[in-house]
Amino acid sequence: MHHILCGLAANPALSSELVDRLISIAYDDIATSLACRADLSRAQAVALAKRVEESAVQLAYEGRLTAADIDPSVWPDAALALLDQGVGRAEWARLFAADPVRERREKLAACRGLPSDVVDTLAADPDVRVVAELALWTTPDVAERLAAHPHAEVRRAVACNEATPPAALAALVTGEGLPVARRCLVCDREETPFVHDSQCLRLDCDLLPGASCDGSHESTVHDIREAALRNPATPIEAVVGFVDHPSILLRWALAARQDLPQQACARLASDPAPGARSDLAENPAIDDALIRVLAGDRDPDVRRRLAHHPRVPLDVLTQLARTAKIGATLLPRIAASSPAEVEELAKSPDPAARMLVAQRRDLPPEIRDRLADDPDAKVVKALAPHPGLTEAQLRAMVDRHGVRVLAKVATNPDAPPALLEDLVRHEPAVQKVFREVAQHRGATASALLVCLADKRARPVAAGHPALPPPVIVELLADADWHVVEAAAANPSLPPAVISDLVCEQ
Repeated sequence: MHHILCGLAANPALSSELVDRLISIAYDDIATSLACRADLSRAQAVALAKRVEESAVQLAYEGRLTAADIDPSVWPDAALALLDQGVGRAEWARLFAADPVRERREKLAACRGLPSDVVDTLAADPDVRVVAELALWTTPDVAERLAAHPHAEVRRAVACNEATPPAALAALVTGEGLPVARRCLVCDREETPFVHDSQCLRLDCDLLPGASCDGSHESTVHDIREAALRNPATPIEAVVGFVDHPSILLRWALAARQDLPQQACARLASDPAPGARSDLAENPAIDDALIRVLAGDRDPDVRRRLAHHPRVPLDVLTQLARTAKIGATLLPRIAASSPAEVEELAKSPDPAARMLVAQRRDLPPEIRDRLADDPDAKVVKALAPHPGLTEAQLRAMVDRHGVRVLAKVATNPDAPPALLEDLVRHEPAVQKVFREVAQHRGATASALLVCLADKRARPVAAGHPALPPPVIVELLADADWHVVEAAAANPSLPPAVISDLVCEQ
């Protein structure tokens, strides 16, 4: 019955009276589904929060509860959710800044727009985790002040904050102009020198593998530098020298920076770390010459990421389409192609080029129709979901290419009901077709009944409004709870059945 009630709580056909009844018996997952209802009234939201306190946070984030509805002493987490959205009350912030529960102060520290006195209180908090959370999200002036904090963990958080002034970020990289940090998380807990065992079995230990301190807080200093190198607000002149650093992580952090000089990009293009080369491959900062170098990289992920570069030349992209596992996706360079380039790609003798442009969903009708008759199944498969294709064109695709295009034809938004019925009965069958048809808006009851026989499509089909009501009712007793919940949420479930199920509880 639990899964039936969860489904009913999400059913759009549920009347307001029955929503009230469900609220009166709600718990856990049922409350979660009720809180997501678009028709939930303010009074119902308050009643649900009173019934299941944990739902108050979700309701606050959904905008169903306002400051007028919340007492922070009763629903502190919901009050913090409103503060997180900038719609809480200033007196709440002052209350939570002195809260004995550290997690609440930490949550408060992540909120924007806090009163200055609250920020000062949090910046002086005795728990470094609270101060570090503040440092992650605070304003430039406070971040600049916290860059000199005596605890290295706070400085690491400041290095992550993109609002931190560039000069402070540069100082965190070099250490110049800042007092030496006195503590880190490692020497807070262990006698130095100490290196944390990567196979540590202590259940109460939350130090990261390899965390170390010999008095210089070396692992945290390394993390500070890595965070600053990844921070786009850090001046490039302060970080470019790390392109030859022995630390793979520091070199890797540079690879995604869009202000990187070409000389530094060229050094990273031959970096022994594939991850650094992969990030570089997608970086808009690299020029055409470097793109062509990376197109021959031995690592397949580098070539795949390069295909997503916004300025990759079309001839290089076509080459990559043959060798890299790009997947069925519209690449940025193809999406930005001019009408002349689209025409050129569509007429290319290389099926890899035609396949790339077939991923667009805004092709001119003449190009779309030409690609629909393409002799290469991969091109047709890429084009099959394109809107505007006629039933005759979609059937012709199936006749010519069979199982290779079947599932993609089933995703076409204009596929007519009769075609969908034929697709689920195709021999040999293609399992993915059942899942696609089960969620297609044009699926008929006849097609859905076939989909119910497929284990993975069954929960999807159970929620389709075209399913006959008697079948939906039968599915409420299914052995698979996913199917039960989907059937209970089906808006075509008879109102009398819905009412009886709720009233039974």
